[in-house]
Amino acid sequence: MPVLSRNLHLSIATVLAVSLAGCGGGAGSPNAPTQVGSAVIHQTPLLIRDAPSENWASVAVKVLSIALTTNDGGSVTVYQSSTPALMNLAQLDQVSDALASSIPPGTYTGVTITIAANPGDVVLTVSQDPESGFAGTPGTTIPVAQTVINGASGASNAMTVSIPITFKKSITVSSAQSTPIQLDFNLGHPAFVITHAVTGGTTVYTVTFQGGTIYPRSVAHLTDLVLRHLYGTAASISTDNKALTITREVPALPVTLPETAVSLGTSSTILADSAHGTLVYDLDSSTTPTTITDFSTIAASIVGRQLRIEARYQPDGSLVATRLYSASTFATIWRSPEGHVLRVDPNQNTLTVAGEDGTPAVLTVDSSTLFTLPNQPATATPIGTGTTFLANLHRGFKVHVTVDTTTPSLTRIVEIESAGFSGRIANPTPTQFDVQAHFRHHGDGFSVTLPYVAAATSTDVTVNGAPVTGFSYWNFAYPTQVISNQPATSTTAAVDAIAQFGLATGGSVGFGGIWGPIYARGETHAVWGDPSNPTGWSAPWVELTPSRVPTAWVSTTVAANQFAISAPGGAVPVVVSFDTTPGSATLVYGVDRSHDNVAVTVQDISTSPGLAALTSALAINTPVRISGIPQADGTLKAYVISYFTGTHPED
Repeated sequence: MPVLSRNLHLSIATVLAVSLAGCGGGAGSPNAPTQVGSAVIHQTPLLIRDAPSENWASVAVKVLSIALTTNDGGSVTVYQSSTPALMNLAQLDQVSDALASSIPPGTYTGVTITIAANPGDVVLTVSQDPESGFAGTPGTTIPVAQTVINGASGASNAMTVSIPITFKKSITVSSAQSTPIQLDFNLGHPAFVITHAVTGGTTVYTVTFQGGTIYPRSVAHLTDLVLRHLYGTAASISTDNKALTITREVPALPVTLPETAVSLGTSSTILADSAHGTLVYDLDSSTTPTTITDFSTIAASIVGRQLRIEARYQPDGSLVATRLYSASTFATIWRSPEGHVLRVDPNQNTLTVAGEDGTPAVLTVDSSTLFTLPNQPATATPIGTGTTFLANLHRGFKVHVTVDTTTPSLTRIVEIESAGFSGRIANPTPTQFDVQAHFRHHGDGFSVTLPYVAAATSTDVTVNGAPVTGFSYWNFAYPTQVISNQPATSTTAAVDAIAQFGLATGGSVGFGGIWGPIYARGETHAVWGDPSNPTGWSAPWVELTPSRVPTAWVSTTVAANQFAISAPGGAVPVVVSFDTTPGSATLVYGVDRSHDNVAVTVQDISTSPGLAALTSALAINTPVRISGIPQADGTLKAYVISYFTGTHPED
């Protein structure tokens, strides 16, 4: 059975973002707002993101706590929810969900995330249109009995999984600066969800948080981070009317009708945009906004109301509201769907978006529909208007739609949170390349030509903490090894990232016979209006993503970090290479199933025992699943190797 698809991989895209902001709060009276100060200190966001998958509409987890590791080996808890709720990681695609907590100054070397691991604490819901051959039934939730949380431990009803993560470089936090820390839950990781089926048996879905499925990543510009819309109840307004404190909430999962909110037991403080204005929408009456530069005009009426807030970070780590939506009920502010574009139909002028639980909403676009980008001030001009702009949207985009107050299927605003293009990389030239995507529903596929961003464009990629200028790329396996333009030095030659990208994406591998070739794949999150393409999308970077190879069998044993595999119906074997270098070693998982009990063991092949275990396990005819990147010499460079013992898988 297929492993988790990477067709919509985000830098995973995990999008649960935890903002370690020092925020106060408290209950307030609707008639007499609590008076609090609005002084803002520099805040240090800890961001957690995730990536969706073609196969999953929802991967919901409960994050119990997040603790930073100090340089002396101690631990500082920076997030702990008093009422942990299921959060859909698949919605957090290149956006961040800010959960408030405080972080003391200090030097930190890592972080430990603790996740609830009782039956039902991780909920998998299959998308409406998964890839061909996927085991799950479209639109259904995987039964609890078929979901295994790898590494779960603890007493009954109190089971958890703790995931320790070491930073590549220690991070120093002070009250004088904002130092973003970002952690990526990678739903696109080939081992995040491993499916295992046998003839006549049930499919078991093993969720693995260990072994590289979560990793730290640098943030180039705090102000460029895209936050998911924040939900909450207005609690208080500051004495100077500049700041609003909300009690944080998330939509209930599974979704209820009408949808309700679940409190997180935390609060966040949001500032009004005093320079450009914040747009305020009262969804009980109209979608025509008013513009405010402080909260004085709404202070007497907003406390106690349900809010949805589009906010952006300031350089000091404070949050400023771009748009604020209010209503008397949570269902009213929630009905505007946020999710991934499943289908664009320019003939019918419709846009289909997967909502919080993956249920598709078919929305109508008319001549007055506005298309916007995140983090734009209220005075910014939309990037497009009307039905003709639909040609610029594709399946895989992450959007938040504001619908009409009287006609919920009519779209008023489409905020494009992330323009995700993912698929085969083809036809690279010195100025552009193609992304070709194919889906089970053929009408959703596309072939798009993307120019590289201009050489002077600063991007959200960092090398040694500094933003990269111009196009860059890297292998998904090595997110810290960015290939960007570099001048020649006395000891090194100049690096032309675009030229090297052309060479890196020109290879393919294949078994022949009934199997077609496996090409280089990648993903990017395009930017609009770059000088290289002022009226369209351009690629600031590409992450080369591993291609999934069908379940195969070992045909030659390990020698010199290589072995060969053969697939049923194939004519020739494929040579697989792996890396044992500490820090960049190929990820190896041993999967053992006995009846319905599945155990996944992470093997560290950068150590002698781990390499010996892999070498011993890869005997002739051992079933394996490989994810890797095709090389120009016809070999496959493995990112993940999963080998199976006990009951064998069925593909």
